[in-house]
Formats: sequence, structure tokens, C-alpha cells
Amino acid sequence: MKRHKKKVSSKEISKDFKKREANKFNKTHSGKLTQSKIEEHIKLLEKVKEEISKTVVGQQNVIDGLLMAILCNGHVLVEGVPGIAKTLIVRTLSKVTGGDFSRIQFTADLLPTDVTGLTIYEEKTKKFKVVKGPVFANFLLADEINRSPPKTQSALLEAMQEKEVTIGDTTYELPVPFFVMATQNPIEQGGVYTLPEAQVDRFLFKIIVDYPTSQDEIEILNRNMTLRHFESYELNAIINPQKIIEMQQDTKKIYMSREIAQYIVDIVDATRNSSNYKIEKGKYIGYGASPRASIGLFIASKAQALLKKSPYVLPEHVKEIARNVLRHRILLNYEGQAENVNSDVIIKEILEKVKVP
Repeated sequence: MKRHKKKVSSKEISKDFKKREANKFNKTHSGKLTQSKIEEHIKLLEKVKEEISKTVVGQQNVIDGLLMAILCNGHVLVEGVPGIAKTLIVRTLSKVTGGDFSRIQFTADLLPTDVTGLTIYEEKTKKFKVVKGPVFANFLLADEINRSPPKTQSALLEAMQEKEVTIGDTTYELPVPFFVMATQNPIEQGGVYTLPEAQVDRFLFKIIVDYPTSQDEIEILNRNMTLRHFESYELNAIINPQKIIEMQQDTKKIYMSREIAQYIVDIVDATRNSSNYKIEKGKYIGYGASPRASIGLFIASKAQALLKKSPYVLPEHVKEIARNVLRHRILLNYEGQAENVNSDVIIKEILEKVKVP
């Protein structure tokens, strides 16, 4: 008589994996982040969100993405049409976190020195004076970054990577923390300079901003958002830059097993060698994600675990953040561009096909 093997559901597998990860975390992880410390961070972040809601209606995916990028010490590229509160979100975030805010409107005639700063000669003192540019801020909004020539774009992107700026013969370190949210308009094509792939790769996340829901838009009207002065909201600083640095350090302490690390590597590898994972839409990929994507997914998964109140990373945390990390790092070939394929669709299939530990 044949015995039929009992089928194990994905939920049961997930529970079993969670138990194994919890055991490994309890036994082997040194310098681990305690649950009480995680709860402390979560309470503060919830207060930050509550304070942000005084000025920003809806857009929770953007706010969550920005907070997560801050925890990861990364930068964000936001794509969306004008008038959906991108500037307001970053300005509010800087106020609530006690940081300095600066905004650069990128235009065709913007120079690199307009971003970084320059030295000027003062006739009275007969000396050169350093005038630091708007890049010297904790929170920087680079509005419509694709409207300036590559040379000006590079001035900002190099500052993002190196965390320092050279003016004249002197190198100056940028404030800590240093966070950039760059925006680009997906509609307008004329008079824009597309960001090179190597430059786009420096952004930890790419977040797509949608229009507000009808309910949120009614709330915007009721609040008379556009008629009120920003200072009238009387926002309070919930945390300070020193607390942000502490949170960034604690995010790194979130435990990740070798199995999860391998899962991340497999997901990124599937963007390069899609046939090995039987990804049907892989035929539309021209170039896959770089190792920087693996690093980004590694730290972003830890931040997602922290926000989910978990001291260790699970596959679901990796899946939940994968689109933001990968969507701007998968380059379509001519066939994919001709058929207007969305990279999110490719990522969805990759997450379905790559074996979960």
C-alpha cells in the first residue's frame, strides 16, 4: 500500500523558517539589537509620521520609503508628476527630524558651483572667501534633476557618493546625516538630460509617486493646504540628527542569516542570468542589477525588518522592499522598450520564481 506524503503549505514552511531563524538569532548573534530597543525606535518613528501628517495628506508609501532610506543612510530618486507634495514631504521631514533643509531647482543653466559652492574674492579684505552651496544641508531636495546637463548632475551625485565636496583647494565634509531626494518628471521629454545608468545606480531607492486618492484629495481641499504658510503648522522636532545616526547604526545590527543573504544574491543574479531561473520576461532585460543592488537590498531588508518589529530578516522583508531597490537598476533591451515593459513586472516574476529559503 502506497503512502502519500502530506503536502506542506507555504504558511507552514514560513512558520518553520521563522522558528529556525529565531533559534539561530538567539544562539549565535552577538551584539544583537534587543526587542526593547526596536520598540523604542518604532515609537519614535510613529511619532515622526504623526507629525508629518500635520502637513502631508496620504502618500504613506513615499513617507515610509524616505524613512527607510534614512535608516539605511541612502538616497532616493522619486518619479512623479508636479504638484503631489514632493517638496513639502522633504521639507516637513527635515523639520520633524531637527535637520537643515535645502532645495535646488535644476535647470539647463545651473552650474556645478551652484550646487557645491565656490570661492569669491573680497575686495575689502583682499582675501578669498568660501561660499558653501545648498548641498551643505542634512536634507536636500534636488528638484527635476534631469533638467540639468550631466556635468551639473555629476557634481551632486559625486557629493552623494563621497559625502564631501571640494571647493577650491579645500575639501569639506558634508553634514551628517546627509540625505538627498531627487525628483524627475516622467511626462516631459523635451529639454531633459536622462541620468546615466551609473549615476542612477547611486540611489538606494526609486519610488513611484501616484496621485492622491479621492478621499485624500478632499482632505487636502478641506485643510486649504496651498493657502497656508509652512510655518503656520508649528511642527515639532521629534528626533535630532544624533538620534538618526543611532538608528542607522542599530539598523545594521539587525540579524541576517546566510540563507537570507544567499536569497538576496539569487534575486539579483536572476536579473543577470534570468534563463537559469526560468524567468520568461527575462528576455526583455538588457543589463541586470550591479552588486550595489545586492548591498542595497541587504541593508534595506534590515531596515524593513526593524520597521516590522523583527530583530532578524525574513524572506518577506526582502520581497517587500525589492521593487524600490531594483526597479531603476534593471535596464531593458530594445525589445523591452518597444513593448513598453515595466521593470516592476519583471521583478514580480523574479520574486515568484526564485526559490525562497
